[in-house]
Amino acid sequence: MNIDPETDTAPISARLYNADLAPTKRAGRRWSAYNIFTLWANDVHSLGNYAFAIGLFALGLGAWQILLSFLLGAVLLFLLLSLSGFMGEKLGVPFPVMSRIAFGIHGAQIAGVLRGGVAIVWFGIQTYLASIVLRVLLIAVAPGLASWDENSVLGLSTLGWITFCGLWVLQVVIVSYGMEMIRRYEAFAGPVILLTMLVIAVWLVVEAGGSIAFSTAESLTGTEMWWQIIVGAALWIAIYGTFVLNFCDFTRGATSRAAITKGNFYGIPLNMIFFGIIVVILAGAQYKIDGEIIDSPADIVSTIPNTLLLALACLALIILTVAVNLMANFVAPIYMFTNLFPRVLDFRRAALVSAILGLVILPWNLYDSPTVIVYFLGGLGAILGPLFGVIMTDYWLIRRGRVNVPDLFTEDPNGEYYYRRGVNRRAIAAFVPSAAITVVIAVLPATSSISGVSWFIGAVLGAAAYWLVASKRVQAGLDRDGESIAVPSVH
Repeated sequence: MNIDPETDTAPISARLYNADLAPTKRAGRRWSAYNIFTLWANDVHSLGNYAFAIGLFALGLGAWQILLSFLLGAVLLFLLLSLSGFMGEKLGVPFPVMSRIAFGIHGAQIAGVLRGGVAIVWFGIQTYLASIVLRVLLIAVAPGLASWDENSVLGLSTLGWITFCGLWVLQVVIVSYGMEMIRRYEAFAGPVILLTMLVIAVWLVVEAGGSIAFSTAESLTGTEMWWQIIVGAALWIAIYGTFVLNFCDFTRGATSRAAITKGNFYGIPLNMIFFGIIVVILAGAQYKIDGEIIDSPADIVSTIPNTLLLALACLALIILTVAVNLMANFVAPIYMFTNLFPRVLDFRRAALVSAILGLVILPWNLYDSPTVIVYFLGGLGAILGPLFGVIMTDYWLIRRGRVNVPDLFTEDPNGEYYYRRGVNRRAIAAFVPSAAITVVIAVLPATSSISGVSWFIGAVLGAAAYWLVASKRVQAGLDRDGESIAVPSVH
């Protein structure tokens, strides 16, 4: 069961605990299967995912190969997200607190900063991408605004600043009402985007004369085709490598384990197949029309001749991008900062700090830099694989789900997760070399042929390394200095 640290006799540290980090009580949990499904209904259909998926069509994969790649990735994602989600449902704590189990009460800051740091950059970038769609909408409705989009101030036009700041404020307002408002927004946005993408697909098929191209003229075959199918599936995991880590931020509010399983099933495998069909239709129909391969649905939306329909489609894409940003790129840094400064930052204040950082980094300049995207974000994204491997191995294979929840919030040297000065050196010893290898694979040109599966390689390396350095000691009940301790009981 979940234990409220306030009711336990363990000395609770103000540096580790506040109301936002405390385990959620069963009575207050409201994330149903539908809410979890709508998370994926929004996130799977993000503009970034469409750009990635349509890229597979451009590489030469046909309709059935793309769908097979998505199905393989969806099955693996369903399993990984279930493992991560069950942890949140059982313990009721956010990701930075969950990381204390493996890395120690202070060592967990490493995991929280890595996950939250990547998210802050992507929060800014996704807000910028949504602002581009808003600019298209505003110019379509009021063509005179086009002149406001021709100058440049710190890399962004006047209209660009207006749209970016407007969406920035909107997201800050939503998040200021906490996780409950995020739950409601995701529940609203999910059906909107599913219907919108279906309507766009039908409209494009009509424009293409009722049929589509199921592949390009240069389709892959043989070994190269199968490798691209596997890489496509692996890249799905890499895309969600951030989310499989902090899925517990949402499932800590899940009504039951069954709700997670059901929500994940409809939201991942089934939803991804629907997504794949939409991708094939969009790419295939546009290719038949003019022989061109689109970059994303935004390219199609901008060509809609009817101003009202264009405005509605743009609005739906903006709703989608905000929904994706809230869940994937806003919640993680909020809990990161709350965990770093629990005495001064609550959920709302941490949200404002995260949003300000997402603005001052001028994300549009970062997005236009291949170096930043490939080396910085690509490298940071890759090391989340080893992080996942260490955390999952510790919880599921070594501890088998046995966690002393009150000790997650105490700095008592006798606490289960104090290790040595609050850091589990074995977790660090397993993570660092695994992460280094993964980064090399992800960013070096010499390893580009396997960079697509770098997240998997990192997860396996991190898991194996941690198992080797930690399993015997933990299972034997030995602490940081080799002294005998009691194996924690089930809570």
